[in-house]
Amino acid sequence: MESNHAVLGAVIFILMILLANFVMYAIARGAARSDQKGFLEILGKSIHTATKPKDNSMDELRRKVEELEKGKKEQTGDSE
Repeated sequence: MESNHAVLGAVIFILMILLANFVMYAIARGAARSDQKGFLEILGKSIHTATKPKDNSMDELRRKVEELEKGKKEQTGDSE
């Protein structure tokens, strides 16, 4: 009885993996056959938009560091 459950669980697990692979294949094939643009253009745009918010946050961090450095210079200049 326990071996039947183990075999059934293994079969279900294998079917889930096969289904996931089929879905990923369909997604990749659909992206590659897009009528609008080529696969590399779609991939490039998706990567570029993912890095854009990082650049904004890095710019904000850079500005804050510069402000802190200016404040530090002003404080050291007053004490001399």
